[in-house]
Amino acid sequence: MAEHTKVTESACEAICLSASSIDALNRMCHCLSLDKVALRRELETAMDVRGLSHAMIETHPHLFASQPVFVARDQLDQMARVIDAVEKVVETDVYRHATLSWAPDIASFDPGPRGGLLSYDFHLTPAQPKLIEINTNPGGALLSAVLGRAQRSCCADAARLMIAPMESGDVEQSLVEVFMTEWRLQRGASPLRSVAIVDELPEQQYLYPEFVLFRQLLKRYDIEAVICDPLELTVSEGRLWHGEHAIDFVYNRLTDFSLRQPANALLNSAYLAGEVVVSPHPRAHALYADKRNLTLLCDAEFLRTTGVADDLIATLLAAIPQTDLMTATNRTAMWANRRQLFFKPAAGFGSKATYRGDKVTKRVWEEIAAGTYVAQALVMPSERHIAETNAPTALKVDVRNYAYAGAVKLVAARLYQGQTTNFRTPGGGFAPVLTNSST
Repeated sequence: MAEHTKVTESACEAICLSASSIDALNRMCHCLSLDKVALRRELETAMDVRGLSHAMIETHPHLFASQPVFVARDQLDQMARVIDAVEKVVETDVYRHATLSWAPDIASFDPGPRGGLLSYDFHLTPAQPKLIEINTNPGGALLSAVLGRAQRSCCADAARLMIAPMESGDVEQSLVEVFMTEWRLQRGASPLRSVAIVDELPEQQYLYPEFVLFRQLLKRYDIEAVICDPLELTVSEGRLWHGEHAIDFVYNRLTDFSLRQPANALLNSAYLAGEVVVSPHPRAHALYADKRNLTLLCDAEFLRTTGVADDLIATLLAAIPQTDLMTATNRTAMWANRRQLFFKPAAGFGSKATYRGDKVTKRVWEEIAAGTYVAQALVMPSERHIAETNAPTALKVDVRNYAYAGAVKLVAARLYQGQTTNFRTPGGGFAPVLTNSST
């Protein structure tokens, strides 16, 4: 064992024993790490496809972070309160009228289901966690559940004092219950028999392995599942079909959130005709994930018109960075203040076309000005120091809460370097979140 590793472990044991500083753990604790052999075993078991886990680890070398992230329990509680406050506002007629006013027409159709699992992404600050954005059809939930079972510790104190907020087995069961709840909201007591996990060219998607995990998980609950491209679907006798198999439910992983692209025309019509349950659906994206919605959630005057309680308004104002829609009127001022801003497209996803203001060139600025963008006050992420090399490396931390109907089902983190989250950083990727074992 290298000398620097011995010193690190000794320091870590002292920190773990005192358990007095989450920040110190994120800087210095390297005694909890990814067990790659256990990860391959867990993936192989969960996927039930021989050889796929080994191939995935080879082709996705930076999908799973080498070490977990520590988050204080009070920060987890603060994030949960923010999520609950958002849900309370979304339930109001005032908010729905405002968000649907800029949404595509298809969002006015309410099929019944809430729209599936959401992700609430936070940056941790000394004051409190800051909600950066909300997403529908978020990736990583099942991958993170499996990842949580593949950690090893060389320090018993860290393993004893720090725990996962949710057990991975409970996470998997709760994710299946999300499907079942969405189904019952539209179909009542009818049995759910089949699910199509739909994305464009799914086998070419970076998170295709998670599609396989979902397929196998649903099968364990006696729900037949297929993974397919939307062009593989047909409609006959008032039902959606994949080959000879009738499809009850579409787990929608498409990033065409309003189903407006020609390739999704059949799914669009089947959804509007009620021939299949679709989740997440266009209405959910309009209510939660359009980045323009953040301009409302951080606006005290608007929030007061919704009629929600003052304490909920205070929670949102403290947690959501100031976010404004870019217009011809404020564009010049935003350019002057760009170093303190982060620019996001209204219907963006996966950090696509997002820019930190201090990195924006004149050419990119013209592209931003031609689109529909919001400008959000820049909130620098916290850091996790990992022992990937001889000298510990500082990676940025994004904490993702997977939630349904306001209830958090799983908390995970993403570690990265660069302007935005990515899966190109050595030692980075999805990371388990651990917290204080005492309440």
